Amino acid sequence: WGWRVPFLFSAVMVIVGLWVRLRLVESESFSKAEKTGVIKKFPLGEVIRRNWLQLILGTFIMLATYVLFYLMTSFTLSYGTKPTAEGAAAAAEKAGTAFDAAAYVPGLGFGYTDFVIMQIIGVVFFGVFTMLSGPLADRFGRKRLLITVTAAIIVFGLTFAFFLLPQADATLTHVYVQAFLIIGFLLMGTTFGPMGAVLPELFPTNTRYTGSAISYNVSSILGAALAPIVAVALWAAGDGNPWLVGVYLSAMGVLTLIALVLSPETKDVDYDDNLAAGAIAP
Repeated sequence: WGWRVPFLFSAVMVIVGLWVRLRLVESESFSKAEKTGVIKKFPLGEVIRRNWLQLILGTFIMLATYVLFYLMTSFTLSYGTKPTAEGAAAAAEKAGTAFDAAAYVPGLGFGYTDFVIMQIIGVVFFGVFTMLSGPLADRFGRKRLLITVTAAIIVFGLTFAFFLLPQADATLTHVYVQAFLIIGFLLMGTTFGPMGAVLPELFPTNTRYTGSAISYNVSSILGAALAPIVAVALWAAGDGNPWLVGVYLSAMGVLTLIALVLSPETKDVDYDDNLAAGAIAP
């Protein structure tokens, strides 16, 4: 049964997903676009030709969220569970092997299970603020909310060296790192919530799905795929101090902030009248 259980679970998930997809109905805007004949057979060419600016803005609007997500999950787990220099030296001495302190890139030395539990606590805040940020975006505007949170992400990136360096007391280190994880996941949830509205609303109905999908996935390549690699390299470049990783996050936040400033506010746009238009005016 070793391989059968995950196989059966995956098959059930595919069947459930297919059932849900077949039960979905199209939005009123898309149905209206179909009736008016503006739906394109080749939306990729249309979105590149007529909505290239929205593609660029959407890609960079998602960038800080993706980088933050993978730093808070992948990088922090690696950094948090890697032994400190003292711990690695003690382990090498016990094993009777040589230890090169100059070449070693230290971490915080948390146990794997302990650190995952700390991340899970942070993820709770991610879930709560994902739910809260949607109504806030509807009330105050997607652009205003995301600009505020992105500015907070930029500041948060500059605090890496404050929160993530070992303290004299192990309990204090635990408190600082847990606070760091809570703040990071909180910010990530607050950006993640409005994204389901922000990206599609950048595009007219006849290219909305294609445009938002391209922006989302290109951003995942620039942010999610590169973030773990860049973060580890910067961690090593800082000789175990993660301050450069924080600067990297802040730099990505600046790019996202610029894209948000240049993008339109879409909260009050009537999409029944935006079936096949060009860019929405900022």
